[in-house]
This record gives sequence, structure tokens and C-alpha cells, in this order.
Amino acid sequence: MKIKYLAHSAFLITSEKGTRIVTDPYTASPGMGYGAIAETADIVTVSHEHGDHNNVSAVKGNPKIVKTSTNVKDIVFIAVPTSHDDQGGSQRGENTIFCFEVDGVKMCHAGDLGHELTAEQVKATGNVDVLMIPVGGFFTIDAKTAGKVVDQLKPKVILPMHYKMGKSNFPIAGVEDFLKGKSNVIRSNDSEIELEAGKLTNTAEIVVLKPSL
Repeated sequence: MKIKYLAHSAFLITSEKGTRIVTDPYTASPGMGYGAIAETADIVTVSHEHGDHNNVSAVKGNPKIVKTSTNVKDIVFIAVPTSHDDQGGSQRGENTIFCFEVDGVKMCHAGDLGHELTAEQVKATGNVDVLMIPVGGFFTIDAKTAGKVVDQLKPKVILPMHYKMGKSNFPIAGVEDFLKGKSNVIRSNDSEIELEAGKLTNTAEIVVLKPSL
């Protein structure tokens, strides 16, 4: 399976059979600093109803929109309720972590997670091979809390997202705060990574992908 980083919190995940999943598509704006999404997909996941995460109209192909636990094209999506802030959602509302398996690789997209996970949320999330996690702070968890969530979930591959880069004027930090002091960091010159079940390293790797947009 392949994972392509579009930008912000949006990824395109493509299975060996060609099933295409887009996560949290955003509405392009000058402030975001990224190009518009124009991918075709079978499935779109939406972690919460904010414009930089729920622009399903940008995705072509009449995809199935996933906002709760469901089964689409033989892929089981488990929705884990969380909050967009560390005050139980009172500041920014609710957020959903989506867990799903593609070609034997267990994926977890954390959306705009705003807090460390409870024991119940860790249990509901289950085993994680690939974790897509926000690290920029302000709207989401910051680098320090993201590190704690990584320790809670123990993924094999960590893909940072939702951090400041390029022309973005969002009041969030860049990825360097999250990478500081970390080992096994791969700074890719590409926007895409290909993974195969059974061939993932036992030592967690942080892979920084270049946004394609």
C-alpha cells in the first residue's frame, strides 16, 4: 500500500487493489498556503466539521464519506471519539480518531486531537502500525503532547501532520519541535511512502513527507 501526503492533515492512501482513501480534505485558502485537492477517491474520512478537514466536495469520484465506525469496500473503519482540545471539547468541539487496516497495515489518523489519550481511548485504538498525528500545537496537541501520544500508541511509523510550513500563516509550530531529540528520523524528498505488512521495522521511525500540494 502507498501513502501520499497531500498537505495539512490530508493523505491519499492507496491499497494494492486500487482502493483510494483521502483523509481530512481541506478547503484551500491563501492562509493555508497549499494548493487545492483534486484527487479521486473511493472513501473520504472526516475527523471533525472544520473547513480545513471536511471539504469532501474537493474529492472526485463520488466517494463514500466516513464520519463514524463503518465498513466500506471491505475496509473496517473504527471511530474513536476524542476532543479537539484538552477541555473535553468545550473550546473547539469533538474530534474522531480513525483506525483502519489496509493490506494488513494498521493505520491511525488522529485528526485534530487536542489531548493525551485516556486508557479507554488507547484500548479502542488498538495496535497501530502507522500513526498520522498533528504536532503543530495551538489548534491541536503540541510537539510534547504528540510525543506522549506516540508513547501511548507505540506505532512503527509516525507521519507528522498539521504543522506550519511553506506559505501557511496558521499560528502553529513547524515540525522541528517534534523532531528535536528524536532518533530514527527520515526526512523524505518525496511526498509518498510505500509500506508492506510484515516488513515494518520494530524500531519506530518518524517519516517527514513533503506535501505534494
